[in-house]
Amino acid sequence: MRAILSSTNNASLRLNLPCDIDQVRSIARQAREFFASQGLSEEDLMGCELVMVEACNNAVNYVMPSRQLEAIEIDLSCDSTKIEIRIRDHTGGFELPEKVALTNEDSETGRGLFIIQSLMDEVKYAGAMGDNTLTLRKSRSPVPSPPPPESIATIKARLAESEQVIDEMAEELSSCYESLSAIFRSGTELGKTDNLQNFSRALCEDLLKITSAEWFLLRIVPQRSTSLSVFVSSNPGQHIPPLVTDISKASSSAELKAAAYRKDLLFSLENPLDPSDPLQAMPPAVVGLVHPFYFSETLIGTLTIGKKSNDRLFTAAHMNVVQTLADFLAIQIVNARIHEAQLGNRLVTRELEIARSIQRALLPKKLPQLSGFGMAGYCQSARHVGGDFYDVVSINDHSALLIIADVMGKGVPAAMFAAILRSVCRGAPELLNQPAALLSRVNTLMHDDLSHVEMFITAQLAFIDVQVREVVVASAGHCPVLLFTENKSEPKLISPDGMPLGILSNSTFAEVKETLSPNCRLVLYTDGVTESRNSNDQFFGHKRLVEWMELRASGLRTAQELKESLTAELHGFQEDAAPSDDQTFLILAEDNS
Repeated sequence: MRAILSSTNNASLRLNLPCDIDQVRSIARQAREFFASQGLSEEDLMGCELVMVEACNNAVNYVMPSRQLEAIEIDLSCDSTKIEIRIRDHTGGFELPEKVALTNEDSETGRGLFIIQSLMDEVKYAGAMGDNTLTLRKSRSPVPSPPPPESIATIKARLAESEQVIDEMAEELSSCYESLSAIFRSGTELGKTDNLQNFSRALCEDLLKITSAEWFLLRIVPQRSTSLSVFVSSNPGQHIPPLVTDISKASSSAELKAAAYRKDLLFSLENPLDPSDPLQAMPPAVVGLVHPFYFSETLIGTLTIGKKSNDRLFTAAHMNVVQTLADFLAIQIVNARIHEAQLGNRLVTRELEIARSIQRALLPKKLPQLSGFGMAGYCQSARHVGGDFYDVVSINDHSALLIIADVMGKGVPAAMFAAILRSVCRGAPELLNQPAALLSRVNTLMHDDLSHVEMFITAQLAFIDVQVREVVVASAGHCPVLLFTENKSEPKLISPDGMPLGILSNSTFAEVKETLSPNCRLVLYTDGVTESRNSNDQFFGHKRLVEWMELRASGLRTAQELKESLTAELHGFQEDAAPSDDQTFLILAEDNS
């Protein structure tokens, strides 16, 4: 039974507690709710609940046998300054010491009274055999005053700060869009011009617009040379001598220093160029950026841009744009060198190996390892250069985006579109955990270029989060993802709807989410795996792939072991037959080694 009585300045509640120790916690919670409704602080609420538990436990534990059927009466009251708790029990009573000392660790009694006296300001006990009253009083703790309302000036300042953040975000998005536009403009020009200098100049001029820079200087290392020579510059009539790639002279040259350390170098008023730096021959620059770009372990060149004003520094988005465009230039430079060698009809085998290295450079040299999981990938081209491609973009230590794609056709054009696909995916970090949205973005940006050359791409994106043990998959007309789980004879086929990239400009893509059960295995692959043939013209097929995992790979523990086993399975099936299509797969497996 409970009843609340209230007036303007006082509220009270009566509770009846049966002589049942299991009911004490419920009564204590009711008391807490009552006091909370009166606006007590959290400190007072915790204290009242604790003393209620201790006092009621004593009232139940020491009740006289003849009075066990009678309820213990509890009266609670509260006003603006104090709290009062009265508990009338039916025990034999006791003498309440004026000051209760804390008992030793071995004692089983006395601690409750010590806690009650410690938490209450006043404790009184009126004893009469079988009818006793414990009275507890405590002054209320002051409730903190609400913070004063913000001034108009503060609100305006916060609004201005928010607007600045929005402006910066809009600028970042604009830079990304403009950089992608420049990439696609360069992609469509590949193979249409023999003048690499004009091509490079146009790309660098696009870069100036995107980054709001005022001048550029592009150096490359010519074949069979050890010097960085000026290739194109925003000041073409100005003579700037070449730089010998000597590490001992790197201290006086920002370009050599960036090339030696293989990292971007920023210069500014606070970190100025050396007085003898060859870049001093360029127009005065308050802010500048030097980016070295490599092909494998070989230095291809350096790209430097500068600004005459200090009003806007280079942002992270600007630096990403410089890196992306420089990487495209490196590919074009290497391709131009390959083309030059082909015209001379010399070193054909070596030329194709270089092209193969370009494709291999797109593949991650080291796959990120998620917590508790391992990954391994395999890519074998039917020719020296193919259109199959895989990538893993790490997001954090427990999540990543897995990408596998197959560009229609083979050779350098397919490899170049694979390079564009890789850059576009990596250029949208905000969509890495949204595979369907990322595929839609990629399709929108690449559709015109793909349809222009009558090519398309099938792709599969899988966002992995091992912390919540989920995979989210989106597909652009690609082979289904195979999810193998323990104690299941058949794998789960994950195949969301979606057209290949480049077919329709406004394609939409679906997502499928699945749970990663313990010891699961995820296999992404291209059709070159299941459509590989042996000398009898038989296909490897989906059924044989499933049987491999269930039989020969069932005892393997790591992704690397699974990769080696599947590679051996494919080679054993094909025997001496040459692959008719590129073969690529990517495996994720929980590491239970």
